Amino acid sequence: MKKALSIFLFLFQIVVFSQTKKDSITISFENETISQSLKKLEEKQAVSFYYDEKWLEAEKKTITEDFKNAPLETILSALFSNTSLNYFIDNNKIILTQNRIVYDYFVDNYFKTNTKSGENTTIQNKNDISNFDNDIIYIGKQKRGNSSSKHTISGFIKNIETDEPIKNVKIKVYNRNIETTTDDSGFYSLEVPTGTHIIVVETINAKGNNKKIYISENGTLDFNISQKTIGIKEIVITNKIQAKIKTSVVGATSIDLENMKNVPVLLGEQDVFKIATIMPGIKTTGEGSSGLNVRGGNADQNLILVDDISLYNPFHFLGFFSSVNPYSLKSVTIYKGSIPVEYGGRLSSVIDLKTKKPVNTKLSGEGGIGPVTSNLFVNVPVVKNKSAVIAGFRATYSDWILKSLKDEQLKKSSASFYDFFTKYSHEINKNNTIQASLYYSDDKFKITSDSLFNYNNRLLGINWEHKFSSKMSSQLLLNNSDYKYGVDYSNKIDNKLSFKSGFNINETNLQLKFENKLNNKFTVNYGLATKLYKINPGFLNPKEASSLIVPIDLINEKALESSVYLKTEAKLTDKLLINIGGRYTTFNYLGANTQRIYESGLPKNDATLLETKQYKNNEVIQQYGGFEPRISARYMLTSTLSTKIGYDKTYQYIHLLSTNTTQTPTDIWKLSDINVKPQIGEQFSIGLYKNLNEIYEISLEGYTKKSKNILDYKTGANIVLSNKIETELLQG
Repeated sequence: MKKALSIFLFLFQIVVFSQTKKDSITISFENETISQSLKKLEEKQAVSFYYDEKWLEAEKKTITEDFKNAPLETILSALFSNTSLNYFIDNNKIILTQNRIVYDYFVDNYFKTNTKSGENTTIQNKNDISNFDNDIIYIGKQKRGNSSSKHTISGFIKNIETDEPIKNVKIKVYNRNIETTTDDSGFYSLEVPTGTHIIVVETINAKGNNKKIYISENGTLDFNISQKTIGIKEIVITNKIQAKIKTSVVGATSIDLENMKNVPVLLGEQDVFKIATIMPGIKTTGEGSSGLNVRGGNADQNLILVDDISLYNPFHFLGFFSSVNPYSLKSVTIYKGSIPVEYGGRLSSVIDLKTKKPVNTKLSGEGGIGPVTSNLFVNVPVVKNKSAVIAGFRATYSDWILKSLKDEQLKKSSASFYDFFTKYSHEINKNNTIQASLYYSDDKFKITSDSLFNYNNRLLGINWEHKFSSKMSSQLLLNNSDYKYGVDYSNKIDNKLSFKSGFNINETNLQLKFENKLNNKFTVNYGLATKLYKINPGFLNPKEASSLIVPIDLINEKALESSVYLKTEAKLTDKLLINIGGRYTTFNYLGANTQRIYESGLPKNDATLLETKQYKNNEVIQQYGGFEPRISARYMLTSTLSTKIGYDKTYQYIHLLSTNTTQTPTDIWKLSDINVKPQIGEQFSIGLYKNLNEIYEISLEGYTKKSKNILDYKTGANIVLSNKIETELLQG
């Protein structure tokens, strides 16, 4: 008996000693990877780890920590925290798993089925491992306990061929009443219970949209879907009917560029501005002119942007053709009311033209030959899946046509234009993309044999897009716009009367924009911008040194316009969506310059002139500024009927001067100064929108506008090369 008791006590001591040794470990790690730490533990303890080397290679974590008499579980939990790795201890064997937990018992409700009507599936919770699948995507790291929690899954849906986001796509959880739609950037967010689910993307012209997931923490899941080509037999200009009735924007119109290609147009040339004029509230200033009137506004009250760069003359051939290559465009949005808070500087509208994003996966192109023009567009990958460049060129051969006519007067005339656009995109990584673009257009025309008119646009831009997370992103833009025109007059009888004249405006813009999607109901946009204007109001130089023509070179103008803005869009209920924001702008008219001071309240002329002041370079001559509120709201009366209201106020610090009834290339732009005040506009809009069978939409919009400091001209005004232009103007 004593012998048996002695053996029992000896074995008990061994077990206790072994347990103590296993549970009390003293070890130190100094900036060591997980792989190095596991090898160190194997050397220190009589344990063996089993895992896939690829799992450890994916984890970049290093650990620096001292453990003194610590249990093995404590050390392992510290090693694998903030990683996708879990572990299971089987005596001296430690088995690692990725995301999943290994159980040595049946979890609660493992065999219990859901008895709800219409469902015949096993209850899924975070402990459910019954539907293990090699194709499953694990989101988050599985943890024990708290099986009733919910998690947020979010991401972006993009076109796999173009890498462009797809908006207004429905995404849902299969067999559950959980769904949402993507926003303009292709972003979505869903709140789903812990467990196994099938995420389904529903869109008519796409395929490959289902993914099976197991979610145990918040995470991201992106979809790259392939869109099928669908033939179109008729043209429809649509405002994305279902989306339009749900947004809070009043008076916004989009042009369907793909369908526009089949619209009959003059001389076979597609033109977004001609299409725009058939929409309510927009009309041309007249045939042979290069301007648009939007909701009764003047031609200079439209801000025309190409990838956020101002385009001062958007027409070729005095308004017959658009100066923007239609093959290079991705989207066109016209804001007639509820102008977004990030835009300012014009009273009537913003015409936002976005060009295509270069596709870095395949070579493609398209072109066209018309009776007057030819067009070519190509997309070329530079580094596959990293960078690509697009280029478009368009030119006319109207000169050749004119020379072939029999009429002698037409043979002596001339008319030609060309435009070129290129854009380079480089994806540094999934969070950073840089794009650079160049646009140039040139027009020449000669109606008489002695005068040649020439005007051109040049746009340069660079754009850095950065994603801080799936919910927050930013854009940094630096761009420059230059517009100039010239007149070359040659007197064949007396060359001493020949001259050259012209005008030039240059604008440099720096802008920083942020977008923060706080959750499914709140989005915040904010940013700041500064813009430098430089204008050469005009010059006239004789061609002959002995000419009797007196040279004229007007004083250059310069100004700095800065702004800061903030906007919040809030979905207060399923029916009510509001958009509240504002921007504050400051305008500084700068020297060097000369300004004439007149008696207040009296007409500006030589008789009321008080003094002439000289200002140094970059000295602030006059400062203007003001707050521009932008408010809009939408209320869903039914699922297919909504009503919207909007109010916006804008300041315009630059003015187009023309004595013609229509806009022409030889008009000049004038900055606000001591004698010319900025234009101020306020607009209140209201609308009613009805969706009919998701095919047609009936809308009724009304608005009232109030404008201040609008420019007009005195009878017989002469604004060409005038060094006291304010005496020719009326403002009120």
